[in-house]
Amino acid sequence: MLKFALKLDGVASFTMGVLALLIRPEIGLPTAWLIGVGIFFVVYGVGVFTLGMRPVPDRRMVLLVIIGNAVWGVDSVLTAELKWFPLTDAGVGLVLMQALAVFVFAALQFAGLKRAGSATDRGTQPRSHSHA
Repeated sequence: MLKFALKLDGVASFTMGVLALLIRPEIGLPTAWLIGVGIFFVVYGVGVFTLGMRPVPDRRMVLLVIIGNAVWGVDSVLTAELKWFPLTDAGVGLVLMQALAVFVFAALQFAGLKRAGSATDRGTQPRSHSHA
């Protein structure tokens, strides 16, 4: 589940980045901001997808992705609710839907990391040896 969640996050982020760069929808974000976010999403998407392709994703990197997703989700909600930018109605909807997706990615990644950790713990517990 962890590798799937990472790859899904990577594909979704990459796609959002490409759309932000090529289409730059009129949602109320300044063009320079939208381009910067688009570049970030493309690079982030490639990185997270690559992490999900590893045979065993590095736990520290996965935790960093989970924390980053949680912070990005909270920031997105605050951006929409506190009107940090003059978002259009479509912009508010897009930012909030993106926040929801990021929270789902973080939850899936956390569950996958926890599951991977318990599988590792079960496989590495020392065996008791009896001496007769």
